[in-house]
Amino acid sequence: MGIGIYLSYVFLGLSLAAPIGPVNAVRLEKGIKNGFWHAWIVGVGSMFADAFYMLVVYLGLVHLLDTPIVQIFLWLFGGFILLYTGIESIANANKISLSYVRSRDSLFKCFFSGFIMSISSPLSILFWLGIYGSVLAKTAASYGKTELFLYSTMIFLGLMLWDLFVAGLTTGFRRFLTSKGIIVISILSGISLIGFGLYFAFEGLKALFA
Repeated sequence: MGIGIYLSYVFLGLSLAAPIGPVNAVRLEKGIKNGFWHAWIVGVGSMFADAFYMLVVYLGLVHLLDTPIVQIFLWLFGGFILLYTGIESIANANKISLSYVRSRDSLFKCFFSGFIMSISSPLSILFWLGIYGSVLAKTAASYGKTELFLYSTMIFLGLMLWDLFVAGLTTGFRRFLTSKGIIVISILSGISLIGFGLYFAFEGLKALFA
């Protein structure tokens, strides 16, 4: 196999991670307020959830995620998590100062935030079922299990590279920010998360009463 094929799957992983969604919004906020490791660990939590969905698709357990009750639960639970996190971000924005932002959140809390947001997001399911599922189907038709594992590893490598990039980016931005700038970022991040939360809740209620 040519190196170009492997790089294309790394790029697919980058493309899956790059869209500005709930996890990236939190990753940016935590990184700018608390530093590199907090942004990075949010991404690690998200990648654990991604690995779970990759494994589910890889093992052919997709039908478990296709049941309406599971989808409704994920929409509503995901909406609740996003709304809670968004409201908390806005409510605590005025309490932030540059003197203690780096100790504001524990690494475990950041990891848990990334994991819960990603594992409860129906958007994650759509990504992994639609994109990763189709990649597996195409690869399985032409190659064996070794290639499936290697290509899956390349996709995951792309996710890891994006996490490192965002964590480094937020660390670079932070040195140019004032306390007011960090407060504005917290509020904007909170508004973004609330918007996603309302969308998730709406889709869950629509599916529940359909």
